[in-house]
Amino acid sequence: MTLKDISVRPGDPGYDDARTTFAGTAAPEVVLRPRTTDEVVASLHHARAEQLPLAVRSGGHGVSGFGNIDGGAVIDLSRLDRVEMLGDDRVRIGAGATWGAAAARLGEHGLAITSGDTVSVGVGGLTQAGGIGWMVRKHGLTIDSVLAAEVVTAAGDVVRASATEHADLFWALRGGAGNVGVVTAFEFQAQRVPTVVFGTITYALDDVAGLLRGWADVMRDAPEELSSTMVLMPGFGGGDPAAVLYACVAGRDPAVLGPLRGIGPVLGEDVGERAYADVLEEAHPPPGVLPVIGNTLVEAVDGPVIDAVVTAHAAGGRVVFLRSLGGAFARVDPAETAFAHRGAEALVVSAAFLAPDATPGQVADARAAWDRIGRLGAGSYAGFLDTATDADVGRVWPDATLARLREVKRAWDPDNVFRRNLNVAP
Repeated sequence: MTLKDISVRPGDPGYDDARTTFAGTAAPEVVLRPRTTDEVVASLHHARAEQLPLAVRSGGHGVSGFGNIDGGAVIDLSRLDRVEMLGDDRVRIGAGATWGAAAARLGEHGLAITSGDTVSVGVGGLTQAGGIGWMVRKHGLTIDSVLAAEVVTAAGDVVRASATEHADLFWALRGGAGNVGVVTAFEFQAQRVPTVVFGTITYALDDVAGLLRGWADVMRDAPEELSSTMVLMPGFGGGDPAAVLYACVAGRDPAVLGPLRGIGPVLGEDVGERAYADVLEEAHPPPGVLPVIGNTLVEAVDGPVIDAVVTAHAAGGRVVFLRSLGGAFARVDPAETAFAHRGAEALVVSAAFLAPDATPGQVADARAAWDRIGRLGAGSYAGFLDTATDADVGRVWPDATLARLREVKRAWDPDNVFRRNLNVAP
């Protein structure tokens, strides 16, 4: 193997594809597409020897664009996409696999892993952010199913991290957002999930505040098998604003959805039993817009949170959704992983949609409209941020967690090689 075999450079066929991700295009000096762990090591050594700033890409789905870089090297893990059954419902998944492909492979065995919502999101990126998906209340975050990881360190060593092997690194990988190494594969404990009950319930918007209160009250007492997300949609394309509940029952009993039908006037419903892999969808912003995204984890969906959400939605041009947490998500000790916000009752996400040529002032105004909600939260989720300020870092990791993560960073990446992320400087 030579680096030329796995390199894509400006002028090469496929360069435009290699430099394009969900978040847009960049102009890297080289995109390296390793097929093995040894080739990841060689790619890392090349970037360091040439003093090229480095980006690591799994699915390239992050809205922040961390999987791309101008004038540097991208290590694109998409060829490390093998899904290997290990027995006892354990599975090894390459970090470059997409969750759609992984879920389909697991589904052949009646298995699933609590993961994100999107077909093309990468296993490596989503897992290291935490992983909030349709089974979060029943089976927790994606990181709660991780048993071990294969990691290429900043020094170019290949190590296995688990609860008994390099435990500090294992802790940091689960929620550390890519700060401490290149994960080439994860080992997961999969869950027995032959099918789920999944679908949508659409409500009239006569009383948005009452609808949100009713949803929060139901979810507070709901069985853990039920996870749901309430989405407040603006009137895209001349359509009417809408409130759509997405619900997933990690089981076969749709009766648990009954209380949700009573929280407001139901306009329509599309719920049925299906394979878990079939509930994952593709997700892209509407064409011709610039999304401005914020999120916060709230300890309670209470009056101030509801009022702030209603105000933001009423302003128009903005999707706001609230995702239920609790259950298995909340039973993990906050100190057990680098994702520490286990006391949150819900994740609130907002995406405003501006014209592609929006001015910095217009972007700032959109963020200011979100800030009223954001100030009510206890922290942020790394997977739904489109900025990477020091303030963002402080919201993703509480002080004690950040201090511990910084210690691990100092031990494993003292030169801050992996800094194209929500960076925790050593």
